[in-house]
Amino acid sequence: MGIVAGAILFNWTLQNMTTIFAFLGIIIKLTTPFLIGICIAFILNVPMRVLESKLPIKKYAKLCRSVSLLLTILIMLVLVLVVLFIVIPEIVQTFETLRAMVPGFIDRIAALSEQLSTKLPNLGTWLSEMEMDWNKIRQDVFNFLQSGAASILNSTVSIASSVFSGIFNFILGFVFAVYILFQKENLTRQAKKLLYAYLSEERTERIVSVCTLTNRTFSKFITGQCTEAVILGLLFFIFTSLFRFPYALVISVLVTCTAFIPIFGAFIACLIGAFLILVTNPVKAFWFVVLFLVLQQIEGNIIYPRVVGNSVGLPALWVMLAVTIGGSLMGIAGMLISVPLCSVLYVLLRESISRRLVEKYIPTEKTL
Repeated sequence: MGIVAGAILFNWTLQNMTTIFAFLGIIIKLTTPFLIGICIAFILNVPMRVLESKLPIKKYAKLCRSVSLLLTILIMLVLVLVVLFIVIPEIVQTFETLRAMVPGFIDRIAALSEQLSTKLPNLGTWLSEMEMDWNKIRQDVFNFLQSGAASILNSTVSIASSVFSGIFNFILGFVFAVYILFQKENLTRQAKKLLYAYLSEERTERIVSVCTLTNRTFSKFITGQCTEAVILGLLFFIFTSLFRFPYALVISVLVTCTAFIPIFGAFIACLIGAFLILVTNPVKAFWFVVLFLVLQQIEGNIIYPRVVGNSVGLPALWVMLAVTIGGSLMGIAGMLISVPLCSVLYVLLRESISRRLVEKYIPTEKTL
């Protein structure tokens, strides 16, 4: 009867996929504030736990937790204010500078191509076959930069309206996150009681072990990536300011933000930074790429192993595969969560393989 009922249910599911997805969409919409609250609580818990262990009032548990949570929220607000009042005006000024300098840069490129065509006839023939209209290119780029600030403003307004339309969900999620952070031990105990009541002891312990591993991996990944991103951004700001590269602050903030994306984030920052400097000074753009490669080697061989260490525990090949698949499925968010998620799956698979090899009495030497 169970098999027949399962087959009927499976057949009904296949024939009513649209209805099921619509129902799931309604459930997700209703639970959105709580999902947002869980995400906020998980992120805030990482710095709050550190502050809670460092405060000298640890013996007063409730007071210590309240103070650590308040300090964590204040730190997040300060970071947001720094981005709003320092970085955004710098970005607007950068667009204004580019709008003034790009037409002259294109004229210099056109003059250089004509000189090269005179000195190198074969290159001149190749350039003439391309039929490049430099005046049209200059006009297109100038129009893009002319409307760039307006486009950014319109995008900002639309994003702001979307944010304000979802402000109610965010407030509910934030309240829910505060409740979770204050009552996380009680909620953990209640979840364990629920599992032990309805599942076998062995299965419950396995679920608790997997949840503990997931929480530890994600927490270490967030902590390590944040620390590494800040260190890398400070290094870029120090060296770009020391060597007087233009747009030092914008490039440093860009490097800090893209450092959260493993592997590909650094190269995105390099391309954008090199383009910004190329418009102003092509020679400095070359030296910026050299500086980027040097700092990237320092980051990959010294900073990342020491700061992040083996918290992720995923080989480089699988990191690249996880980032690629996660980015294809969920964009930047997929890149961020795919690495720790795949790390958890990698550890579980490794434990399962080791256990099966032991059960089959296969010595370790045969698998080397």
